[in-house]
Amino acid sequence: MTQTLDCRGLTCPQPVIKTKELISGDHPKDFAVLVDNQASLENVSRFLKKNGYTVASVQEGNAWKITAQGSGTPVTEPEEVAIACPSTSENAKTLVLITTETLGRGDESLGTALMGNFLATLPELGPQLWRIVLLNGGVKLAVKEGKALSSLQALAEKGVSILVCGTCLGHYGLLEQKQVGETTNMLDIVTSLALADKVIRP
Repeated sequence: MTQTLDCRGLTCPQPVIKTKELISGDHPKDFAVLVDNQASLENVSRFLKKNGYTVASVQEGNAWKITAQGSGTPVTEPEEVAIACPSTSENAKTLVLITTETLGRGDESLGTALMGNFLATLPELGPQLWRIVLLNGGVKLAVKEGKALSSLQALAEKGVSILVCGTCLGHYGLLEQKQVGETTNMLDIVTSLALADKVIRP
Protein backbone atom coordinates (compact mmCIF):
# COMPACT_ATOMS: atom_id res chain seq x y z
CA MET A 1 0.00 0.00 0.00
CA THR A 2 1.37 3.42 -1.01
CA GLN A 3 2.35 5.59 1.96
CA THR A 4 0.50 8.93 2.08
CA LEU A 5 1.68 12.04 3.91
CA ASP A 6 -1.28 14.30 4.72
CA CYS A 7 -0.18 17.95 4.76
CA ARG A 8 -3.63 19.47 4.31
CA GLY A 9 -4.16 22.43 6.60
CA LEU A 10 -0.43 23.14 6.84
CA THR A 11 1.04 26.43 5.63
CA CYS A 12 4.43 27.22 4.14
CA PRO A 13 7.00 25.82 4.78
CA GLN A 14 5.55 22.94 6.84
CA PRO A 15 4.56 20.68 3.89
CA VAL A 16 8.15 20.80 2.56
CA ILE A 17 9.61 20.20 6.03
CA LYS A 18 7.29 17.23 6.62
CA THR A 19 8.19 15.79 3.20
CA LYS A 20 11.89 16.26 3.94
CA GLU A 21 11.50 14.43 7.26
CA LEU A 22 9.70 11.55 5.52
CA ILE A 23 12.32 10.94 2.85
CA SER A 24 15.20 11.47 5.30
CA GLY A 25 13.81 8.93 7.74
CA ASP A 26 12.02 6.28 5.68
CA HIS A 27 13.65 6.72 2.24
CA PRO A 28 10.40 5.66 0.48
CA LYS A 29 10.49 4.93 -3.24
CA ASP A 30 6.75 5.25 -3.83
CA PHE A 31 4.57 7.62 -1.80
CA ALA A 32 2.07 10.47 -2.00
CA VAL A 33 1.71 13.88 -0.38
CA LEU A 34 -1.63 15.65 0.09
CA VAL A 35 -1.67 19.48 0.10
CA ASP A 36 -4.52 21.98 -0.06
CA ASN A 37 -2.94 25.09 -1.57
CA GLN A 38 -1.12 25.85 -4.80
CA ALA A 39 1.99 27.26 -3.14
CA SER A 40 2.53 23.96 -1.29
CA LEU A 41 1.84 22.04 -4.51
CA GLU A 42 4.64 23.89 -6.31
CA ASN A 43 7.07 23.85 -3.39
CA VAL A 44 6.69 20.14 -2.53
CA SER A 45 6.83 19.12 -6.19
CA ARG A 46 10.01 21.14 -6.78
CA PHE A 47 11.61 19.77 -3.60
CA LEU A 48 10.88 16.17 -4.63
CA LYS A 49 12.22 16.69 -8.15
CA LYS A 50 15.45 18.15 -6.72
CA ASN A 51 15.77 15.01 -4.61
CA GLY A 52 15.58 12.58 -7.52
CA TYR A 53 11.89 11.70 -7.60
CA THR A 54 9.58 11.55 -10.60
CA VAL A 55 6.58 13.67 -9.65
CA ALA A 56 2.98 13.83 -10.82
CA SER A 57 -0.03 15.57 -9.31
CA VAL A 58 -3.79 15.44 -9.60
CA GLN A 59 -6.43 17.66 -8.04
CA GLU A 60 -8.95 15.91 -5.82
CA GLY A 61 -11.66 18.32 -4.72
CA ASN A 62 -10.02 21.18 -2.84
CA ALA A 63 -6.71 19.35 -2.47
CA TRP A 64 -3.91 18.00 -4.64
CA LYS A 65 -2.35 14.55 -4.46
CA ILE A 66 1.34 14.58 -5.34
CA THR A 67 2.76 11.17 -6.19
CA ALA A 68 6.50 10.55 -6.01
CA GLN A 69 8.43 7.61 -7.43
CA GLY A 70 12.14 6.97 -7.72
CA SER A 71 15.36 6.27 -5.90
CA GLY A 72 15.27 9.43 -3.86
CA THR A 73 18.86 10.31 -4.75
CA PRO A 74 19.39 14.02 -4.02
CA VAL A 75 20.37 16.17 -6.97
CA THR A 76 23.53 18.18 -6.30
CA GLU A 77 22.58 21.83 -6.13
CA PRO A 78 24.94 24.81 -6.42
CA GLU A 79 24.13 25.58 -2.77
CA GLU A 80 25.47 22.20 -1.67
CA VAL A 81 28.69 22.77 -3.55
CA ALA A 82 29.01 26.15 -1.87
CA ILE A 83 28.83 24.55 1.57
CA ALA A 84 31.79 22.32 0.80
CA CYS A 85 33.83 24.98 -1.01
CA PRO A 86 34.49 28.29 0.75
CA SER A 87 33.69 31.27 -1.45
CA THR A 88 36.35 33.39 -3.05
CA SER A 89 35.95 36.86 -4.49
CA GLU A 90 35.35 35.23 -7.88
CA ASN A 91 32.47 32.98 -6.79
CA ALA A 92 31.02 34.97 -3.87
CA LYS A 93 27.23 34.89 -3.78
CA THR A 94 25.23 38.10 -3.41
CA LEU A 95 21.55 37.83 -2.52
CA VAL A 96 19.13 40.74 -2.91
CA LEU A 97 16.16 40.66 -0.51
CA ILE A 98 13.22 42.81 -1.63
CA THR A 99 10.19 43.19 0.64
CA THR A 100 8.32 46.12 -0.96
CA GLU A 101 7.31 47.09 -4.48
CA THR A 102 8.69 50.62 -4.11
CA LEU A 103 12.11 51.87 -3.06
CA GLY A 104 12.21 54.26 -0.11
CA ARG A 105 9.43 56.16 1.62
CA GLY A 106 7.61 59.25 0.48
CA ASP A 107 6.16 59.64 -3.00
CA GLU A 108 4.84 56.30 -4.30
CA SER A 109 5.35 57.07 -7.99
CA LEU A 110 8.93 58.08 -7.27
CA GLY A 111 9.45 54.91 -5.24
CA THR A 112 8.14 52.81 -8.14
CA ALA A 113 10.52 54.52 -10.56
CA LEU A 114 13.45 54.10 -8.18
CA MET A 115 12.75 50.36 -7.76
CA GLY A 116 12.67 49.97 -11.54
CA ASN A 117 16.01 51.77 -11.80
CA PHE A 118 17.47 49.68 -8.96
CA LEU A 119 16.56 46.39 -10.62
CA ALA A 120 17.76 47.60 -14.01
CA THR A 121 21.14 48.44 -12.44
CA LEU A 122 21.65 45.10 -10.64
CA PRO A 123 23.49 43.54 -13.65
CA GLU A 124 26.38 45.87 -12.74
CA LEU A 125 27.10 43.48 -9.84
CA GLY A 126 28.29 40.99 -12.44
CA PRO A 127 28.52 37.24 -11.79
CA GLN A 128 28.38 37.75 -8.02
CA LEU A 129 24.64 38.46 -8.30
CA TRP A 130 23.32 35.02 -7.35
CA ARG A 131 19.74 35.25 -6.17
CA ILE A 132 16.85 37.69 -5.71
CA VAL A 133 14.22 36.92 -3.07
CA LEU A 134 10.83 38.65 -3.23
CA LEU A 135 8.82 38.77 0.02
CA ASN A 136 5.62 40.48 1.18
CA GLY A 137 4.81 43.40 -1.14
CA GLY A 138 7.93 42.65 -3.15
CA VAL A 139 6.16 39.74 -4.84
CA LYS A 140 4.05 42.25 -6.77
CA LEU A 141 7.18 43.06 -8.80
CA ALA A 142 6.94 39.58 -10.33
CA VAL A 143 3.39 40.30 -11.49
CA LYS A 144 2.90 43.89 -12.62
CA GLU A 145 3.96 44.89 -16.13
CA GLY A 146 6.61 47.57 -16.16
CA LYS A 147 10.31 48.29 -15.87
CA ALA A 148 10.70 46.22 -12.69
CA LEU A 149 9.18 43.08 -14.20
CA SER A 150 11.14 43.49 -17.43
CA SER A 151 14.37 43.84 -15.45
CA LEU A 152 13.60 40.73 -13.38
CA GLN A 153 12.85 38.74 -16.54
CA ALA A 154 16.12 39.89 -18.11
CA LEU A 155 18.04 38.85 -14.98
CA ALA A 156 16.34 35.44 -14.96
CA GLU A 157 17.35 34.93 -18.60
CA LYS A 158 20.96 35.61 -17.59
CA GLY A 159 20.80 32.86 -14.98
CA VAL A 160 20.04 34.85 -11.82
CA SER A 161 17.85 32.78 -9.48
CA ILE A 162 14.62 34.53 -8.48
CA LEU A 163 12.57 33.16 -5.59
CA VAL A 164 9.03 34.45 -5.02
CA CYS A 165 7.32 33.77 -1.68
CA GLY A 166 4.32 31.49 -2.26
CA THR A 167 2.58 32.48 0.98
CA CYS A 168 2.88 36.15 -0.01
CA LEU A 169 1.52 35.50 -3.51
CA GLY A 170 -1.40 33.63 -1.98
CA HIS A 171 -2.09 36.46 0.49
CA TYR A 172 -2.35 38.98 -2.34
CA GLY A 173 -4.25 36.57 -4.63
CA LEU A 174 -1.44 36.58 -7.18
CA LEU A 175 -0.34 32.92 -7.36
CA GLU A 176 -1.60 32.44 -10.91
CA GLN A 177 -0.39 35.84 -12.12
CA LYS A 178 3.32 35.42 -11.37
CA GLN A 179 5.35 35.99 -14.56
CA VAL A 180 8.90 35.38 -13.39
CA GLY A 181 10.79 33.33 -10.82
CA GLU A 182 10.12 30.19 -8.80
CA THR A 183 7.39 30.04 -6.19
CA THR A 184 9.20 29.25 -2.97
CA ASN A 185 8.79 28.76 0.77
CA MET A 186 10.38 30.07 3.95
CA LEU A 187 12.70 27.07 4.27
CA ASP A 188 14.28 27.88 0.89
CA ILE A 189 14.49 31.56 1.80
CA VAL A 190 16.18 30.96 5.16
CA THR A 191 18.62 28.52 3.54
CA SER A 192 19.41 31.05 0.81
CA LEU A 193 20.13 33.77 3.37
CA ALA A 194 22.46 31.43 5.23
CA LEU A 195 24.36 30.48 2.08
CA ALA A 196 24.78 34.01 0.73
CA ASP A 197 28.12 35.74 1.27
CA LYS A 198 26.43 39.14 1.09
CA VAL A 199 22.79 40.24 1.47
CA ILE A 200 21.58 43.51 -0.02
CA ARG A 201 18.25 44.83 1.20
CA PRO A 202 17.17 48.04 -0.56
